[in-house]
Amino acid sequence: MPLILDCDPGHDDALAIIVALARPELELLAVTTVAGNASLEATTRNALRVLTLVGRTDIPVAAGAAGPLLRPLHVASNIHGASGLEGADLPDPAFEPRREGALELIRSVLLAAPEPVTVAAVGPLTNIALLIGAHPELLARIAGFRIMGGAITEGNTTASAEFNIWQDPEAARSVFDSGRPITLMTLDVTHQALFGAADVARLDALGTRVGSVFADLLRYFARFHAERYGWDGSPIHDAVAVAHLALPDLVRTAPYRVDVETTSELTRGRTVVDLHGLTGQPPNVEVGIGIDRVRFVDVLVDAVASVGAAAPG
Repeated sequence: MPLILDCDPGHDDALAIIVALARPELELLAVTTVAGNASLEATTRNALRVLTLVGRTDIPVAAGAAGPLLRPLHVASNIHGASGLEGADLPDPAFEPRREGALELIRSVLLAAPEPVTVAAVGPLTNIALLIGAHPELLARIAGFRIMGGAITEGNTTASAEFNIWQDPEAARSVFDSGRPITLMTLDVTHQALFGAADVARLDALGTRVGSVFADLLRYFARFHAERYGWDGSPIHDAVAVAHLALPDLVRTAPYRVDVETTSELTRGRTVVDLHGLTGQPPNVEVGIGIDRVRFVDVLVDAVASVGAAAPG
């Protein structure tokens, strides 16, 4: 499956990149970055650092939007640290982002691909909304969107909203109204995808530099979730969206109508999931509702092992 990964690395984004590289079912064509977990400069640098770590400097990376369409940027430094990827000794980037920027890179990849390309968007949806606005003719070249964002029940940034959708709700509404197939991994499913201390020990036991780096990253990431929720481990939100592409039976989904709240500050960024068809509108999204956590953890460990074995040094 040809794949473009739009992300804002971020600890869980970094693992999403690793899964995209490791799974034989996927062909990662490009990585584009957006401001979210950290500034655009930081998220772009983090994508380059992760790809440098695993020796995949052949993957083109391009920077996109430096902030939401209409609102100020709020970074998640309380979760991911000042750099967006704190906790481990990653290398400096060994290559540069593409000069043309994210929208032109996505455009060129879509036009060059012999078949429609899937876009996994695991950060704020600003880049994707800008692409739709600038190049609506390219929608036919997109097989579908796999999105990490939203919530059926509780949020993680406000009581009702998840971070990616809350950050740029206008962009999210544009993407949800695009008419392309969408599968959405909400907090309700990603909060089931916990990677615990025993799982981190499996990464250490790999005996590779990549394994040690990701073990350190996840130990750092776990601190926020221990303080907020009392959990032993972290939900690896963004990797769920990518792993589900490779293994469709990993996550149970159901079709629902999903709309995004953009007006109310109390519920800004709320994904309103119509569980019982009360609006009378047809479903527009496949929503993740359950995951095989044990299998998901195995997918992550196997991915880190695979790229770690092939990485330089």
